[in-house]
Parts: sequence; C-alpha cells; structure tokens
Amino acid sequence: MDMTPEFIVLAFVLILAIVQILWAASARTAELGVKWNAGARDGETPPPGKLAGRLLRAQANLFETLPIFAAAVIMAHVAGKDGGPLTLWGTHLYLFGRLIYLPLYALGLPFIRSLVWLVALAGLLMVLAALFV
Repeated sequence: MDMTPEFIVLAFVLILAIVQILWAASARTAELGVKWNAGARDGETPPPGKLAGRLLRAQANLFETLPIFAAAVIMAHVAGKDGGPLTLWGTHLYLFGRLIYLPLYALGLPFIRSLVWLVALAGLLMVLAALFV
C-alpha cells in the first residue's frame, strides 16, 4: 500500500519535530557543555540563552499543534476524506508554515513569525474542515 500525500507530509512534519528537538538540545549543550548534557541534571539549571530559549519555545509551540495535526490527518484518511484540496493544501500549508516558522523564531523576528504561524494554523484548520464536508 502506498502512502497518501497527506501521510508523506505528516512524515516530514515528524522529521521536522526531530530536527527541532536536536537543534534545541545542541544549542543548550553549546551553552552548558557536554558534561551537563550527559549528566543527571540534578541541580538547578540556568535559564537558556537567547537562541536556546527561542528554539525550546519553537519546539514547544510545534508540540502544541502536532498531535491535533496528526490526529486530523489520520482521521481524514480513516474517514476517506483525504485526497481532496482541503487535505492536500492544508497539510502542505501546515508543513511549510512550520518549516518557515522555525528559522524566523530562531532569528527573533516578530510579527512575520506570527503571520507564518497563522498560515500553519490555517492549514491545520483546512484538514479539520475536510472531516465535515
């Protein structure tokens, strides 16, 4: 069985999630050192610096909507509602919105970052809407 285009996009979103985990972790390790990363981290951890903080917040932001997006894609497939313009455009808007959002957040660019986030949200809402049409 071939994967649908929506599932392929979902797979890329999951890869993006792993990239975000690794990028945030490497930025934090660059700040605190390999010994901290390999240690038990029992003591107080200093607050993250600018880049690590932004990457951690961008990661948390993705993880707020990723379960909803994944569930919507899976539900659309199970319900036979995938393959139409809402799910095809919606999944792509979500993926590319999230891809563009990450460097914008890392660079600390306000406003445009929020507009790109809205594009990703619109994509998610399109996939959800497909469940009801």
